[in-house]
Amino acid sequence: MTGSPIPDWLVPPPEGFFAEDLDHLPDLPAHTELIDGSLVFVSPQKDFHSVIIDVLVAALRRCAPRGLRVRREMSVVLGPRQRPEPDIVILRAGVPSGPDITAYRAEDVLLVIEVVSPDSETRDRERKPQLYAAAGIRHFWRVEQNVGRATVYVYELDPAVGSYSPMGIHHDKLRLTVPFEMDVDLTEIDGL
Repeated sequence: MTGSPIPDWLVPPPEGFFAEDLDHLPDLPAHTELIDGSLVFVSPQKDFHSVIIDVLVAALRRCAPRGLRVRREMSVVLGPRQRPEPDIVILRAGVPSGPDITAYRAEDVLLVIEVVSPDSETRDRERKPQLYAAAGIRHFWRVEQNVGRATVYVYELDPAVGSYSPMGIHHDKLRLTVPFEMDVDLTEIDGL
């Protein structure tokens, strides 16, 4: 019995991988991220993760002003060795788009949203917010499951210190005026 050949990307180069490498590595698993030059493979999503993304994407598309775009599960190039894949991004107008786009630039992103999974807790709570803030992304939300319900932690970049400041914790309703006015019913997850 012959096994399948081992892909070259299982052994990283001495300097690690670079953002553009993700577009050229053959047979890379879907949703692979690049954090600090290392490939990060994600576990299968749980139902909560998928459903809360659906709820937020639909609500954000309804609320977002003209000229902003909502995308799910698209990577963002933050630097030469940083290319995470947030669960949701809100992009500014005029960003190149089309079927061949595989990543967006940090300067085109207004908001990133991460839905925390058991295997991504440290990355989503600590490392990714550091990277997003360092890249100048103004708004960051972290969504966590709390007894089957969604809790949304909202942060805004404080440019004086280069890190995020907490702006609120939301449970059943997400009412905000920044980065734009919205009123999102987080309990919609119960009906899906």
